[in-house]
Amino acid sequence: MLDTARPLRGGEPAPAVDPAGGTRPGRLVVQRGPFTGPTHLVPEDLYAEVLRGAARRERDLIELVPATHVTTNTYWGRLHATYWQRWTAVPEVRVTLRAAGRGRVWLMASDTNKVARAVATTGVDATGSTTVELTGAIDRFVDGGGLWLEFATDTGTLTVSDVEWTVAVPRPPRPTSITICTYNRVEDCLNTLQALLDDPAALARVGCVRVVDQGSDPLESRDRFAQLAAAFGDRLAYQRQPNLGGAGGFTRGLYEATAGDPADDHDVLLMDDDVLLDPEIVVRLTGFAACTTAPTIVGGQMLNLLHPGHVHITAEYAEPEKLRVGRPVPGALEEGFLLGRDERLLPIVQEQRVDTEYNGWWSCLIPAPIVRAIGYPLPLFFQWDDVEFGYRARERGFATVSLPGAGVWHADFGWKDWDEWHRYFNQRNGLITAALRTGFDRRTVSATVVELLAQYLVAMQYGLAATLLTAVEDFLRGPSVLDDGSASAAAEIRRIRAAYPETTAVPLAEAGLDVRESVVRLAGGKPSKIVRTWVKRALLQATGRVPFRSGMVPAGEAHWWHVSLFERAIVTDMAENGVRIRTRDQERLRELTTRGVHTVRRLWNEGPQVAREWKAAEPRLTSRETWARLYDAR
Repeated sequence: MLDTARPLRGGEPAPAVDPAGGTRPGRLVVQRGPFTGPTHLVPEDLYAEVLRGAARRERDLIELVPATHVTTNTYWGRLHATYWQRWTAVPEVRVTLRAAGRGRVWLMASDTNKVARAVATTGVDATGSTTVELTGAIDRFVDGGGLWLEFATDTGTLTVSDVEWTVAVPRPPRPTSITICTYNRVEDCLNTLQALLDDPAALARVGCVRVVDQGSDPLESRDRFAQLAAAFGDRLAYQRQPNLGGAGGFTRGLYEATAGDPADDHDVLLMDDDVLLDPEIVVRLTGFAACTTAPTIVGGQMLNLLHPGHVHITAEYAEPEKLRVGRPVPGALEEGFLLGRDERLLPIVQEQRVDTEYNGWWSCLIPAPIVRAIGYPLPLFFQWDDVEFGYRARERGFATVSLPGAGVWHADFGWKDWDEWHRYFNQRNGLITAALRTGFDRRTVSATVVELLAQYLVAMQYGLAATLLTAVEDFLRGPSVLDDGSASAAAEIRRIRAAYPETTAVPLAEAGLDVRESVVRLAGGKPSKIVRTWVKRALLQATGRVPFRSGMVPAGEAHWWHVSLFERAIVTDMAENGVRIRTRDQERLRELTTRGVHTVRRLWNEGPQVAREWKAAEPRLTSRETWARLYDAR
């Protein structure tokens, strides 16, 4: 269907945006068309790509010189129609933009098999600014595909600006607030607040911006915060509270949003403090959530801060009984390079719809009706709180959507070392989630703990082994371990790990390395018979016949089957800002092995009953009364 769009009269004023975010009565802006990102560190081609010729880009404007072709079939440029057809009943989307000069505009679509097709097109030939309007049906995208714009010139120039994608509003949108949880990341949090202020149209989509400050270095101690607070006025709610982790900080927003009569509830967009924010995500998450056929958790995706052209995982699932989280759903992109191209020479976008099972809370909109129906997050401090909440919602019939084209840049997970204090929460809370959301197969759970413990011990990660055993032991204590919101557990695990020197990274210049004993040694391939390999490594260590007395191991080579060949391994920290020195210690090995045998036996014998205790306590742990006690007691 070509030439179905109608350009409006040249010089016609741009439509005004009303407070609800619509360009005209009954319509809602669900996506805008930025051409550049929030900083020059972000590749412009994530927004629009110049296929031929040259173009000058500003945030909301692009100028094409003659003989230029530009596409917005990019991460931020396209509307991911397959998600709209699956989760909403919106029949069509309308795209409006301002254009001046001479050229052509296309509304394009893709099929599931990545073949592009034109939906609508119009020519532009105007000396002044003209409004162009194109409409595309959301009708052929069940399994995949999207919509995007393309612009081209021949002998003339073309300027395009103020792109908006609007839909008919199926119902009045619920009010939305933003909750930012922060802990001693003052400058990052202030930058996030500034980004919101710098985009008044995005900020107009939310009522209150709530900052829950749990740090010892408070935002309010900075002059810059006072300036930002003055600019926000009464739209900024700043709350100090002792540290209850991300669970306590984010739940505060949900708690306040559902404090009164249900008619006064509002949805909450949770957001980390240390992200690089494009405020466009606010428009997209609130717009999509307003159109879903049922209350739906709508999550933003995580883009990598150090490598901003990469997306972390586009759809995830977890295996609580195996303590595994962040697993890519089949078909999802994992560490996908968004600026690459596929075999059909189209940009790598999320063409196929892949449905997630939960979404991380780096940026995630949670509707108030879901909170009312399933309760509040568990007081887990952090780690697995978002996972458990997402699975609990699924059990009650509420879906989660990880919306492509709506992301925040967050510190790369691959550059965070596994051997950190918060691993305790990853392991303990995984067991709690297994108790609440699975059948708690004690064979799988126990085998997982044995496997991890065995690998940690042969790899000389004694502190990590102690962390795991503490996590299991605290799980077996039952629901009372959460009585203080896990604040004491956070302090205790740091104290425990301080006794193990390999848990701390040392700057290379301070490591005192002898060049004769710090030769870099790389790992071989992953062994095909894991158990047999572990037995061989354990025998080598027991008889003192490991091949290497000392050596350096790069971070990416620090597999347990390789590090276990050393008496002393100098392992690069995953952040690559120092090294961790692991040294064989037979006394610690015996102590932790003995403790491990006892703990695993308890997990096997007591685990199923303890899991039932956790399940029985779930209504209390997720109640408003529990969080009221935690908040009021501080």
